[in-house]
Amino acid sequence: MATPPRAETLARIPLFRSLSPADVAKLDRQCAWKRAAAGHWLLDYQDASDDVFFVVAGAVRVIIQSGGREVLLREIKAGEFFGELAAIDHQPRSSGIMAVLDVTIGRMPASVFRSAVHEHPDVCDQLLTLLAGQIRMLANRVHEFATLDVPHRIAAELLRLSRPDPKEPGRAIVSPPPIHAEIAARVSTRREAVARQLNTLERAGLIERRRGAIVLTDVDSLRRQVDEAADTG
Repeated sequence: MATPPRAETLARIPLFRSLSPADVAKLDRQCAWKRAAAGHWLLDYQDASDDVFFVVAGAVRVIIQSGGREVLLREIKAGEFFGELAAIDHQPRSSGIMAVLDVTIGRMPASVFRSAVHEHPDVCDQLLTLLAGQIRMLANRVHEFATLDVPHRIAAELLRLSRPDPKEPGRAIVSPPPIHAEIAARVSTRREAVARQLNTLERAGLIERRRGAIVLTDVDSLRRQVDEAADTG
């Protein structure tokens, strides 16, 4: 019987897909490994450390404070990582990180991370692609906050969270469905506003709420509404 791969290894991280097993094992030994329960804060905003964290199991959220409310920027799942900006520029953390599931993470010193980036072209290319994607994502979020009202920001977030329904073209599924407070944190509003807008979308026939999912029944129509609101915002 084959020995199952151990949990505490960077072999689970696509960033290191081009490295040999020996190279991965060398990096594994240079990481400090930690498990944390859901709800535990892994990093605070403005933390002065510059290590990089690799999520090999579980998931975490990137959260900032805005106007006394928490704003959820994005979710980082198993196979992904965070902290690379501080490792590059050695500036304080730009956001806080909280575990949303029980997590296993590897904490890599900035010097080790930078050496891996310099020594392995594929790692460097993947990092550049990731950073470009983050810049585009943040630019889109800024555009939405500048041009869309709360109802259309909620619609845009549902579209972003959804995946195409494999059985019915033109429809999409958000599963598991986020609670109202989570959607509110993503679009910087209050959960009461989210509840009202979901009811409005449901009455309009644009969403259906099922056990374990929100179904977007007409993706093109919902996206068109968001685009038109952005154009007139």
